[in-house]
Amino acid sequence: MNNLQLQYESQEMSVNAHSVKSREMAEVQSQIFLAKQFPRNEMQAEMKILDACKRLRLAETALYQYPKGGQKVTGPSIRLAETIARYWGNINYGIKELEQRNGESTVVAYAWDMETNTRQEKVFQVKHQIYTKQGMRSLTDPRDIYELAANYGARRLRACILGVIPGDVIDNAVEQCARTLETGYQEPLKDRLVKALAWLKENYGITQEMVEDNFTYKVDSFTQQDFLKLKTISQSLKDGMAKREDFFKVKTEKAEAPKNSLEQQFKGGEQNAAEQG
Repeated sequence: MNNLQLQYESQEMSVNAHSVKSREMAEVQSQIFLAKQFPRNEMQAEMKILDACKRLRLAETALYQYPKGGQKVTGPSIRLAETIARYWGNINYGIKELEQRNGESTVVAYAWDMETNTRQEKVFQVKHQIYTKQGMRSLTDPRDIYELAANYGARRLRACILGVIPGDVIDNAVEQCARTLETGYQEPLKDRLVKALAWLKENYGITQEMVEDNFTYKVDSFTQQDFLKLKTISQSLKDGMAKREDFFKVKTEKAEAPKNSLEQQFKGGEQNAAEQG
């Protein structure tokens, strides 16, 4: 490739980048104009938020919990934060990849109140690697890279949204979700516990014994509050706010010793006899 071609491609990329930037600026100006033309009715917006928090499905995913410094930290989840932002109105929020270089992405999570021009953003790096049982694996599929960046950005996006919305609005939403969880279930507690334990076992390998060890008593003695705590732990794991090791004693599985040929023959003989019987 000669210098003339390189100059042409460089100019073309510069023009495209400038075009994208101009379009983004025009969109932002349009959103700010609309926000000024149609300001939020704060009382109405908060009523909509509280009505949304009366839905059981949202309330179940509204809170997270994780241990920190010997204490338990709780707060609104990313799901609740996004719901509040949507009903509060005139909030532009999201996660955007700025660039990819040397096997990592530079990503920004942001929330912008277009009406008050209050903005929160957090820039961070995401390496295109994930940990697996076989060790570190590099990612090349754009979809995998996008999902990895989105997972890393969820906690930061939550913090940005909560930073531009009044704290009392957040607190009232959390309280309403707690009330919904206390009164919203029709299914018996026993059945709900069975489903919650099955979900933890299927998705994170957390057994009933591990849960009982964390709570220090048997599942048969669990109350409504214990169930709500278990749901909060599950949401924390699902949102990536905590790891299972933060709550449960995870035993490392030892590799089973290889069976010798005599034992294999004996097992095989037993299996054949059972099949014939």
